[in-house]
Amino acid sequence: MRVVTFGSSVATAAVLTLSACTDDTMMPTRQDGAEFFADHCVACHGPGGRGNGPLANDLPKHPTDLTQLSRDNGGTFPAAQALSYIYGDPKNSHLSRVMPEFGGAMADDLVPVEIDGVLTPTPRELAGLLAFLESIQE
Repeated sequence: MRVVTFGSSVATAAVLTLSACTDDTMMPTRQDGAEFFADHCVACHGPGGRGNGPLANDLPKHPTDLTQLSRDNGGTFPAAQALSYIYGDPKNSHLSRVMPEFGGAMADDLVPVEIDGVLTPTPRELAGLLAFLESIQE
């Protein structure tokens, strides 16, 4: 995941339009993502993201070891898949999942993030969380 600056006026306009989606044009950082993770994810995934949080053994499905997402995806961080899963994909609402969907509460504050070569309006909290998750890959 990375934020991209383009030279063309069309791409620049797209970035400015996406940036206007938020009052705060500062891009979220890995630290912002770490704070979100500490507030919302540690109970199940553990402080290091290994799936060993204090609630992990009480869940019907063991939480994913988030430090191995790149390894399990051929060495590339799966930003699009992680974003879709964390946000909550309405197409998969029929699937049983233990992890809450975070997207509904985040849709009003978007920032431009390049994911798989596509500039994607992404909720600020998720952009920070993706930066954090990518940083803890082993």
